[in-house]
Amino acid sequence: MKKFNRVLSVLLVMSLVFIAACSNNAGTKEPATTDNNQGAEGAKSKETIYYLNFKPEIAEVYEKIAKDYEAETGVKVKVVTAAAGTYETTLKSEIAKSEAPTIFQINGPVGYDAWKDYTLDLKDTKLYSYLSDQSLAVTEGEGVYGIPYVVEGYGIIYNNAIMEKYFALGTKATAITSMEEVNNFDTLKSVVEDMQANADALGIKGVFSSTSLAAGEQWRWQTHLANIPLFYEFNDIQGFDNATSAGLAANEIKFSYGNNFKNIFDLYINNSTVKPTLLGSKTVADSMAEFALGQSAMVQNGNWAWNQINEVSGNTVKAEDIKFLPIYTGVTGEEKQGLAVGTENYFAINSKVSESKQQASIAFLEWLFTSDKGKAYVTNDLGFIAPFNTFADNEKPADPLAKEILAWMEKDTTSVAWTFAAFPSEDFKNSFGDALLQYAQGNETWDKVSSVVVDSWKSERAK
Repeated sequence: MKKFNRVLSVLLVMSLVFIAACSNNAGTKEPATTDNNQGAEGAKSKETIYYLNFKPEIAEVYEKIAKDYEAETGVKVKVVTAAAGTYETTLKSEIAKSEAPTIFQINGPVGYDAWKDYTLDLKDTKLYSYLSDQSLAVTEGEGVYGIPYVVEGYGIIYNNAIMEKYFALGTKATAITSMEEVNNFDTLKSVVEDMQANADALGIKGVFSSTSLAAGEQWRWQTHLANIPLFYEFNDIQGFDNATSAGLAANEIKFSYGNNFKNIFDLYINNSTVKPTLLGSKTVADSMAEFALGQSAMVQNGNWAWNQINEVSGNTVKAEDIKFLPIYTGVTGEEKQGLAVGTENYFAINSKVSESKQQASIAFLEWLFTSDKGKAYVTNDLGFIAPFNTFADNEKPADPLAKEILAWMEKDTTSVAWTFAAFPSEDFKNSFGDALLQYAQGNETWDKVSSVVVDSWKSERAK
């Protein structure tokens, strides 16, 4: 009996130990639950997102980015690239599918008007907060629906070595001592005209490179320069979220800032390497060669001009001397005007997919423009001038003009938006360019140029 009791006692103790062990094991399930929660996050990270790419030439780079991102986060990024010239058609087809793109591209305000039913508001995302110039985003009301991911810009390119030579001249007639002081048209005009008077002492043929007005070469004036006065005119129109939308709705224009266009255009052609009557035979290549060879101190063009300058045989301009200046025209308050910066490339997030896909898509884009690996892809492989403040100096493009674009975007200035997307047709631009040639050659008055601009806009918009 005693033996039985001892056995019973042993069994009872073992049972208590077993129960205690089970209780302890049960107690350890809380961390396990936490692990499961983390596992849920991990499962969430296994979400597949879909990016519909616009540019075939960088498709392979995005494929590499997708593989690296999946390896790092577990999120699969499906990349589909539309054939050249078919993006809108492809997007219309893909957006209707059950597995639709979660990230797609829109062409600024014009594209937003077509796809606004599918664009998620991104105003509260980190991606939007990282923009160096938030005015570049596509907005409506308080919402942000398109984030620019690569930008280009244009303005007046100048050779700082020649400018420093001018500022050191004992015979100069102005009190200006640095380009930091040149922040409006009147100051620019006084410096340019005095430089032209001292052209021989500066070793230049003229301050500005020739204004290329040969047929097919006029785009710097009838599109890029024309953008400045029309941006201001459209910006004055009430009831629109941006100047481009106002321009698209304008069946007629007043060319109310036409005299501002005339201000800078006259400065270009009257302080040039060649006489105005010879501009009809000049090309963009001629203009850029004059600058590269040190025959001029300034030229209007964009950041894409670096190769045109650098590859000219006999180029004398050093990379560190190439700088940008905004195109000042005499508009009130232009001291706060920046370069003309824009893009046709904006990321949008599909508002029709699940919230988890939306958040995973946003996280991917934020990784691309904030992580060391992502930023290396952006700069070195995609070759973008990315408009985000997350890039350190050593992570930005080495191209001097690209650096200048980024530096201006970070200044206390407002970039001039690219509103030429609102221009009614190529015929309108060509009519404008042809009228400018006639004016430069002394065959037409400025009033006639203004009439051509106003009348051509109205007739082309009516078609």
